[in-house]
Amino acid sequence: MTKPDSRVSAPRPLALARWLLFVAGLVIVMVVVGGVTRLTESGLSITEWKPITGTIPPLTESQWQSEFEAYQRIPQYTQVNGPAGMTLDDFKYIFFWEWFHRLLGRIIGLAFALPLAWFWIKRAIPQGYHLRLLGLLALGGLQGAVGWWMVKSGLTNDVKVSHLRLATHLSLALTTLALLVWTALDLRAHARGEPRSRLTGFAAIAVLGLGVQLFYGALVAGLRAGYVAGAGWFEWSAWPLMQGKLFPAGVDLAKGALHAMVADPYLVHFIHRWWAWVVVALLVVLSRKLRPLERRASLAIHTAFGTQILLGIATIWSGMAIWLAALHQLTGALLLASTVWGAHILGRQHR
Repeated sequence: MTKPDSRVSAPRPLALARWLLFVAGLVIVMVVVGGVTRLTESGLSITEWKPITGTIPPLTESQWQSEFEAYQRIPQYTQVNGPAGMTLDDFKYIFFWEWFHRLLGRIIGLAFALPLAWFWIKRAIPQGYHLRLLGLLALGGLQGAVGWWMVKSGLTNDVKVSHLRLATHLSLALTTLALLVWTALDLRAHARGEPRSRLTGFAAIAVLGLGVQLFYGALVAGLRAGYVAGAGWFEWSAWPLMQGKLFPAGVDLAKGALHAMVADPYLVHFIHRWWAWVVVALLVVLSRKLRPLERRASLAIHTAFGTQILLGIATIWSGMAIWLAALHQLTGALLLASTVWGAHILGRQHR
C-alpha cells in the first residue's frame, strides 16, 4: 500500500479565509490613510514612482532638500503652497502621509503575494480558487499603477490630482476589498461543505446602490466639495440645507447636466447627500431580509449605515475636520464589507 506524501498539504480553506480577511483589514487601513492623504493635500508631495527605492524616506538634510526641490517644480507649489510660504517642515508633514500611503501599498502587496505563493506551493488552495486569487493579486498591482496615473495628473498642468482619477483609484480599492471579503466568505462556506454564493436579486441592487454612493463620496473628496455647503455646528443652513437652500446656488450647467454630475462640486455634493437616503432604504430592506438568516449581519449593516450618516453630517458641520472625514471614510469601507457579508448570505439562499 502506497503511503500518502506527507509533504503535500490538503486544502486549507479556513486558513485562506483568515488570510484574506487580514488583507481586507489592511485595505481598509489603506483607504483611511488615503483619505487623510487627500484631505491634507499630500498626494503630490512625492513626484516620482520608485517601487523599490521609494520604500526608504529621505534620511539626510540633503536628501530632504532634493525632494523639496522636486516638489517646488510642480504647479501645486508654484501656484499654491509656495506663495503661502511653505517651509521644509511643512513639506515633511505632507511627504509623510504620501510616503506612508505608498508604504502601506507595498506592505499589502507582500502580505498578499508571499502567503499566496506559500499556499500555492503547499497545494493548500481548494480547486477552483487559483485563478480567482491570481485575479485579486492582479487587482492589487493595477491599484498601484492607477495610483501613479492619478498622481501624474497633478504634476504638470494642475494644482491637484484629477478627481475622476482619484475616484477610480478609490473605487478600485473598494472593489478589491469587496472581492477579498466575498472570496473569504466563499472559502468559509467551502470549509462547511457548502457551495459558493452568487450576487443576485435585491442584494445586487443594494451593493450597486452603495457603490454609486461610495463613488460620489470619492468625487466629493477629489473636488473638495465638502466645503461648498457651509459649516457650523447644528447650522441648518449647512445641513440638511446647502448654503441655506435645498438645491444649492452655483451649479454650473454650461457643459451639460451629465458633465456637471461628475464635475460640479455643488451638484456632486447634492447628489452624494441625497442619494445616501436611497442607499439607506435599500440597506434597511436588505437588513430585514437578513434578520431571520443571520442577525449579526443585519445588525452590522444597521450600525454601519447609521454611524456613517451621523459622521457625514458631523463632517459637514465641522467644516471638514480631518479626523471626522477620516472616520467617515473608514465607516464607508466597513459598511461595504458588512453589505457584502449580507449579500453573500442572501446569495447562498438562492443556490
